[in-house]
Amino acid sequence: MSDRLKILVKEKLADTGVDLLREHFDVDLGDSWSDEEFRARIGEYQGILIRSATKMTEEYIALGTNLRVIGRAGVGVNNVDVPAATRRGIVVANAPQSNVVTAAEHTLALLMALARNVPQADASLKAGKWERSKFGGVEVYEKTLGVVGFGRIGQLVAERAKGFGMKVVAYDPFVGAERYRDLGVEKADNSADVYKVADFVTIHLPVTPETKGWLNAEAFAQMKDGVRVINCARGELVDDAALQAALDSGKVAGAALDVFPSEPITDYPLFDGYPQVVVTPHLGASTTEAQDRAGVQTAEQVIAALTGGTVTTAVNIPAIAAEDMEVLGPFVPLCQQLGKLAVSLVDGSIDGLELEFFGRIGDRDTRLLSIAVLQGVLTGHTEEEVNQVNAPSIAEERGISLTETKRSTARDFTDLVRVTIVSGETRQRIVGTNVGRRNRPHLLEVWGQRFDLQLERNLALFSYSDVPGMIGRVGSVFGEKGINIVSAAVGRAGDDDGAAEHAVMVVTTDAPVDPAVIDSLVATDGFVAGRAVSL
Repeated sequence: MSDRLKILVKEKLADTGVDLLREHFDVDLGDSWSDEEFRARIGEYQGILIRSATKMTEEYIALGTNLRVIGRAGVGVNNVDVPAATRRGIVVANAPQSNVVTAAEHTLALLMALARNVPQADASLKAGKWERSKFGGVEVYEKTLGVVGFGRIGQLVAERAKGFGMKVVAYDPFVGAERYRDLGVEKADNSADVYKVADFVTIHLPVTPETKGWLNAEAFAQMKDGVRVINCARGELVDDAALQAALDSGKVAGAALDVFPSEPITDYPLFDGYPQVVVTPHLGASTTEAQDRAGVQTAEQVIAALTGGTVTTAVNIPAIAAEDMEVLGPFVPLCQQLGKLAVSLVDGSIDGLELEFFGRIGDRDTRLLSIAVLQGVLTGHTEEEVNQVNAPSIAEERGISLTETKRSTARDFTDLVRVTIVSGETRQRIVGTNVGRRNRPHLLEVWGQRFDLQLERNLALFSYSDVPGMIGRVGSVFGEKGINIVSAAVGRAGDDDGAAEHAVMVVTTDAPVDPAVIDSLVATDGFVAGRAVSL
């Protein structure tokens, strides 16, 4: 009987990955197993490799009594219950960069097919027609490509487009200005600035409540007449009805789509009667090289996890000394919240983060807290899922610098966390701490004003002229909209004579506040700025 560890490859994996595993372990292939066999045998294995079809739920993880590592051969880990695996000490690793080149290349392939009518001409000629004059296209040379979402894939698309002689304009506030300069790409302040100059628009955003339907009727109206649109990211990013209307009106001259709102799909409004639309069945990651890369990268991580190596793509919490974790652990949620709140106050791009830790936490290994801030800043704003392992590398790729300062003493509080976001010439600082035996997170400073308010999930913030009646106006409008205020705090600053000029009000509510309510208040006299944030 072999004394080697056992690995289960539950789904079809490239031979290169399987062969690499077999150099170190006994490997079984379970892609044809029934659910009953999987349940009965999963307890035999120290490691398992999956793709997207296998759902590693808490139940299956519990059945894997010997599991030490779960490898996901792909980018996301949404089919793995990561908290359940972490509680059982199981490493979860993926292959986050396995398909970025392939996705970027497919974007360019669709762009060229769209520009030169390649699929339509191919179908026509194979149907026995010679319609050379019918399929005249447009050059991409010296045309402008607008990139919305400038992460790993967006940057690779830009590099390749420049090889065609295209000018590239991109928008992504979560990429530092220096990164744009390094790539020779023009930085747009907002997506509208991209739309008004782009001959081609490609979108590479994650799907969040804020980005769903990003390309909608308003976006298409802001684009140049005759624009061509490419989507190789997520189907939910495009409002189908709005795209169809823009194609019907001629506003959009053509579209190339690799992704759709639901998949698989064969009945789609733009499949019939729209010769200017090029479609592919989600082929963005479907190359031999990408599949090999995913298999090899995941196999390497599994090998590292089981042989004492460094698991560079683990999505679980990084190793921190137990004595440090005892002190720092309660501050992780606070740091994530401060990062998310701070970034909501920034209007421009994120160029850098300056983190300061005071008190007991300043004497510890604060990497975990810095990563937590990065998670709060980046989550929901990148095409890949941000976790405590990949957050630093994602920030580095996007040109976001990080500096950390630690001091062993804190004024007024036992511990303090300061987060400053640098955006061009502006700096946005936010301060917080934990209070009491239950480590309740408290907000102590925002927009230059100090106060003390226990953080809750839903916040509304206002900067306004410090005159009578302002607090009452907020309360009245919230009451009219059925928004229940749980708590509130006000900070105010005075001029040299001691007279207050501006004040900041932060209120917590028992439900999210519609940003439209905030905008309506800020539009009235006396208000300077406002934000609605859900942490």
